[in-house]
Amino acid sequence: MQIAVNVRFLLPGDKLEGIGRFTYETLSRLVRRHPEHTFHFLFDRAHDPRYLFAPNVVPHVLYPSARHPLLFVAWFEGAVAAWLARHRPAVFLSPDGFTTLATRVPRVTVLHDLAFEHFPQDVDWLVRRYYQYFSPRFARASRVLVAVSEATRQDIVATYKIPAAKIRVVYNAADEHFRPLPAATQQDVRDRFSAGKPYFLFVGALQPRKNLVNLLRAFDAFKSRTGSPAKLLIVGRTAWKAGPMFDVYQQMQHRTAVHLTGRVTDEELVQLYAAALATAYVPYFEGFGIPIIEAQACGCPVITSDCSCLPEVAGDAALLVDPFSVESIARGLETMHADAELRGQLVERGYRNTARFSWEQSADALWQAVLAAVSKQ
Repeated sequence: MQIAVNVRFLLPGDKLEGIGRFTYETLSRLVRRHPEHTFHFLFDRAHDPRYLFAPNVVPHVLYPSARHPLLFVAWFEGAVAAWLARHRPAVFLSPDGFTTLATRVPRVTVLHDLAFEHFPQDVDWLVRRYYQYFSPRFARASRVLVAVSEATRQDIVATYKIPAAKIRVVYNAADEHFRPLPAATQQDVRDRFSAGKPYFLFVGALQPRKNLVNLLRAFDAFKSRTGSPAKLLIVGRTAWKAGPMFDVYQQMQHRTAVHLTGRVTDEELVQLYAAALATAYVPYFEGFGIPIIEAQACGCPVITSDCSCLPEVAGDAALLVDPFSVESIARGLETMHADAELRGQLVERGYRNTARFSWEQSADALWQAVLAAVSKQ
């Protein structure tokens, strides 16, 4: 079987985030498990050789590079559609939520979230117009849809009126290198990153939906009310519309206790989770929320939001707060800081919770979605 795959998010260098991580972890397993099939990887730029996971992967670079709404149209409706017309694969798998309308090849499309439908102000106008026009059409045109959580599946059903039977849930997971560290090593991490002090940790791209404005305000209140020496480490790249977050940061009374690290290596990320007092991850909308289970796998207690998919992913192993309430987040920080017994309970529950997720299971479930799309021809 010839399988075409959109791999735009397998970016050169160490730049994999949520969608890129899902793409990498599932595809690297799929191609190795199914050497009897040929996988045609469709890149939109020069590719990194490490993403050619096995001899049955054939790379193709299609131009133009698709990183702008007008170029999305040119790439998917032009270059990809033309490639599919020439080669006629059995199926076209797209892990990033986009596909092409200009083909009769069966499509499997992974939708990670519909945040742009619920919080359109968080996305630039032209990008929003592309998403809102094409996404419902992509959903209807795809033979099988994949959602990364049950919450996302239900959102697709409610928002796009797609039959639930057409949508399969394929979770994200934490890679096996996310694990606890010895106490002595944890102190070394704190010495390097937080001047030896305990710290709360945020991991994610700096953009509106991650709710850093409220997290920073809550942390300022926490510091003022407790006098704690704890710091806040914010790990991640500056993405889009981060200006309000930086404005709040500049106005903070306890700004010097906040450290913006930018990107860190995978090894450093594991260390930062494992040595943190807690991970504070309080977005107001998510499709899955990988930092929750990465933190839990490292033995780090979690504070997260009580909405969207986040309670589903966190299970009974997180302290839930209202992301729209600065006071609720601040109280969550105070409770986690003061209650060592609670932290210990959440750590143990977190280990059990992460057992629900594995990339092996995810790859198997995605493969079943591919087979379902082909079998319906």
